Amino acid sequence: MRYRRIAKTDVDVSEVGFGVWTVSAGWWGDYSDDEAASLLRRALDRGVTFFDTADTYGRGRGETVLAHAFPGAERDRIVIGAKFGYDWQSRDPKNAGQREAPHRFDIPFLEAQLDASLRRLGTDRIDVFAMHNPRMEHLQNDEVWTWVEGLQRDGKIRSAGVALGPAIGWEEEGHYAMRNLPIQSVQMIYNALELDPGRALIRTAEETDVSLLVRVPHSSGMLEGHYTEDTVFPDHDHRRHRPRSWLIEGVRKVEQLRFLERENHCTLGQAALQYVLHSPTVVSALPNIYDADQVDEFAAASDQAPITETQAAEIERLFESNYGLEATPPVNVTSDQVKAREAARAGAQAGSNS
Repeated sequence: MRYRRIAKTDVDVSEVGFGVWTVSAGWWGDYSDDEAASLLRRALDRGVTFFDTADTYGRGRGETVLAHAFPGAERDRIVIGAKFGYDWQSRDPKNAGQREAPHRFDIPFLEAQLDASLRRLGTDRIDVFAMHNPRMEHLQNDEVWTWVEGLQRDGKIRSAGVALGPAIGWEEEGHYAMRNLPIQSVQMIYNALELDPGRALIRTAEETDVSLLVRVPHSSGMLEGHYTEDTVFPDHDHRRHRPRSWLIEGVRKVEQLRFLERENHCTLGQAALQYVLHSPTVVSALPNIYDADQVDEFAAASDQAPITETQAAEIERLFESNYGLEATPPVNVTSDQVKAREAARAGAQAGSNS
């Protein structure tokens, strides 16, 4: 395993991290605390030190499973990423599903949520503390960032960041955060099938000396290379709700990336991780990890042959041509689009109630 340092900090993270959402949120199957801890400890044994979680994952479980896996002095062997900004406890868990919780950013609430996260994590500090899926108006809340800077001075957090989402997009928010806020990292979706808006955000990261953390590096599992056009996802799997065209088009695109396996003598899943790590501004990739075999495969990706400039150029060429398939419009969600959608939804609801 190789390690990279988050810009303007002394925080070193493993090139391949572990997104704790897979073993705590229930979207990728059910894991007991012991099963989750076993995978997390196996990852550490393979050199993974960066574990990214949030208070929203499993309604706090994404934090307690980390404490269960790495109690006491074991905590000092890992780097913890956590997040803030969702008022997830205000919702009835029976009706929450996968819908987005409301945001909340008043300082007393944030203080209470941070203290609760620290208790669940069994620690006195968070290494990477990120605003979770903010809208533009949240980023422009100066009071919040004054509070965050105070946390860094007091040693409660070692670095600050912004995690873009929940879906791919949020380019405007990413540029604003890197150019205007006292942060050291931005987390975004980026992979060989979804280069935008990641490419533009990488350029801004280079200009502003901000590090990037990449989630969904396998495009929801597509770049693991195991799906076929006949794949059927289980009922509990969030991918079951995607249109069939997503699977068919994705499988056809992936076949055109098989040259990476042959040329680099690695799995496609490993090559996909090396691709996002091709940019020096990307300090860690966070694949979805479901089992012990994936821990071993993905952790070993850091030591595989890096993507060459020629290979990176070929991936860009394929992307620009939509891999030779019929073009589909890119997804680039902005704050204005979200507001428009929310207004339209509210109008529709009002109409149905009248």
